[in-house]
Amino acid sequence: MKNSLVLLLLLFGVQSFSQGVFNNTTNSALQKVIGDYPNKFNNIKGDKIGSNEQSIDYRSTIEVPGASFNTITQINIANTSLYSWNSQLFESTSFEASKEKFKEAFNSIKNTIIKIEGLPAFILNGKFEQPSEEKKVTTVHFQLLPANAEVQKLKVRLSIVQSGTNWKLILAVSENDLSNELASY
Repeated sequence: MKNSLVLLLLLFGVQSFSQGVFNNTTNSALQKVIGDYPNKFNNIKGDKIGSNEQSIDYRSTIEVPGASFNTITQINIANTSLYSWNSQLFESTSFEASKEKFKEAFNSIKNTIIKIEGLPAFILNGKFEQPSEEKKVTTVHFQLLPANAEVQKLKVRLSIVQSGTNWKLILAVSENDLSNELASY
């Protein structure tokens, strides 16, 4: 009886660790990232991993378990710096598998309660958009509700992006101005 109970607990533990990036650890990481947004991600910025004339990339100290990378990018434009946190949640050559993971990630993130120190709690809300293989990029924009001036520029996006023969799922937290700048690249 004891051995059966231990085996059952062990199997449950292994299953909970193998769930990938679409569980409460994603929401926990997202909470920490958004919570550091007012600090321009300074508290979660790790080592510098690359740079060019306009931007500097840093490793993020907050990682979504199972994600292939978690970075913070600082883009310098017209004497100002804009910041973005990005996590590549999933990558596959299969559009169908990527589409399923996109929906799973959306459902995991939708209605997440976010707390930023000194502000009332927010709820992430977004409208699901069905990706299609003909579109190279599909993005869901999440809003923080209720919206107020402190987080008005904050944008949370979940995207499925075709890159060559692969499909990537990217979760991004950035300033509104940066979203517009990245669209022009």
